[in-house]
Amino acid sequence: MVTHSARIDGTGLSYVDEGNGRPVVLVHGGMSDQRVWDDHRPIIASRYRVIAATLRYFGTSPWSDDGRNFSVETHADDLAAFIRILDVGPVAVVGWSYGAVVSLAMVARHPGLVDRLLLYEPGITTFVTDPVALDRATEDRLQVMLPGKAAVMSGDNEGAIRILTEGVDNRAGAFGQLPDHVQAIMLENARILPLLFASPPPPTITCEDLGLLGIPVGIAVGENSRVYCRIVAEAAHRCIPGSALIRVPNARHLWPSQDPAAFSRLVLDFLGNGCSEPEEGLSPRIDVSSA
Repeated sequence: MVTHSARIDGTGLSYVDEGNGRPVVLVHGGMSDQRVWDDHRPIIASRYRVIAATLRYFGTSPWSDDGRNFSVETHADDLAAFIRILDVGPVAVVGWSYGAVVSLAMVARHPGLVDRLLLYEPGITTFVTDPVALDRATEDRLQVMLPGKAAVMSGDNEGAIRILTEGVDNRAGAFGQLPDHVQAIMLENARILPLLFASPPPPTITCEDLGLLGIPVGIAVGENSRVYCRIVAEAAHRCIPGSALIRVPNARHLWPSQDPAAFSRLVLDFLGNGCSEPEEGLSPRIDVSSA
């Protein structure tokens, strides 16, 4: 694949562009870059134009500054600027983990750029209105983040990658069971972890904000994912009228890399049908409920 570059606010964002038809922008998670979609792109590109970009500071390119602007808001604004540069009208966006948070913030801050949104396990709780559920989600998330942060503070960024990977997947040995190329991508992105932990909190996106999105939204969550992932997905679903809550049996947070073919079928199903009735051969194991 040919890698392109878009200049945004003095920073070059690399991206790949494959296929034809309706544009679909893939937004990677917090310990990876555009390459994490390499196994998904050919499948989705069989029906759509697939565009995968590397967010600012991620990947292997030199940084344009010392990382002082690392934040969800920066990445959301960059993503909006990138979509405008593409000049292809409203696009569909698929975001995973940190990329799902960035995608959600971008849609809330820059309406009109996206006409369909699929989020796999966004890690943000600002719209969780039930105080008991919020406390549970916050406590569960801290169980993942605090050991990883401690490793980063000690200077062990690569160790933190393994700790965080096993934490978010809630499974010992999860890192070593990922495909070799995904492990390599994560380790190459270990340098962003000090920026991630030093960054400001994500913007406050309220339940009322979500209720105003006005586009088809799917929120997917693994059946075996951590409790905070399930609480966030269910809260977002309740806040967004007409949204689809997609429960993936036997899946966890790292499912998109653990089974890229199945995740790609979920994307195709959502883009083609809005998760109403899966096409034959697509996402047969997806349990879908609508608001």
